[in-house]
Amino acid sequence: MTLREVVLRLPGMDAVSVQSGLRYAGDDGSRQLMDVYRPSASAPGPLPAVVFVTGYSDVGGRQMLGCSLKEMAAYIGWARLVAARGMIAVTYETEEPIRDARALLAHVDANAAALGIDASRIGIWSASGNVPNALAVLAERGGIACAALCYGYMLDRHGTDDVAKAAQQFGFAYPARTASLDALRDIPLLVVRAGRDEMPGLNRSIDRFVSAALDANADIGVLNFPEGQHAFDILDDTDASRAAIRQILRFFELHLLGRLD
Repeated sequence: MTLREVVLRLPGMDAVSVQSGLRYAGDDGSRQLMDVYRPSASAPGPLPAVVFVTGYSDVGGRQMLGCSLKEMAAYIGWARLVAARGMIAVTYETEEPIRDARALLAHVDANAAALGIDASRIGIWSASGNVPNALAVLAERGGIACAALCYGYMLDRHGTDDVAKAAQQFGFAYPARTASLDALRDIPLLVVRAGRDEMPGLNRSIDRFVSAALDANADIGVLNFPEGQHAFDILDDTDASRAAIRQILRFFELHLLGRLD
């Protein structure tokens, strides 16, 4: 699984500039590593950035998979896709997902100029069991321009416990158990649903979230891929899967670059 690559290739992916092993520091003094992917040729001035928010600890991940999430081929491929489309991509390692996601974003804010990032144009990409942590970040902090949430567990609502059970089963962070949709309604969201996803309770959590967001008239778009399986971006080598990936990239281009093509 760690070697599975994103099924879409774009011109310029292999030419992006990568700074790996950069340090980011949290308020408690913890220091972790991040990687920054930049377009090979870009306009002068700071660029928007997509941060890949995770919800699993790399301590356990290394024991199970032999590498951190940012070292997986899928994350490397997605970061290269983002950079190939004219934006900066940031991936990072984590020991404590809740603490470190916030520390990483605070570090990017504080060091935006040095990193060449426009701090007013930061988006979030998150997938699967990482999404609950991303939702908590979105609910807690301002200034996030948009977020794409891909085939992910969302929030338990009105007595449901699908996400809580999955968090216990699979070991991902679930800090946003009581997050309000009011804190999310004005952030442009793209929720990506894989119709053939077999993760327990996952699509039910998406369906509830989308319904509640629409009831609240939130700024939400839904990309439903009827034939997609969980992690279709690396498992479904089909034109439909590639088209879905392109739609996710176009979402970021629209909200971070103002590009409609």
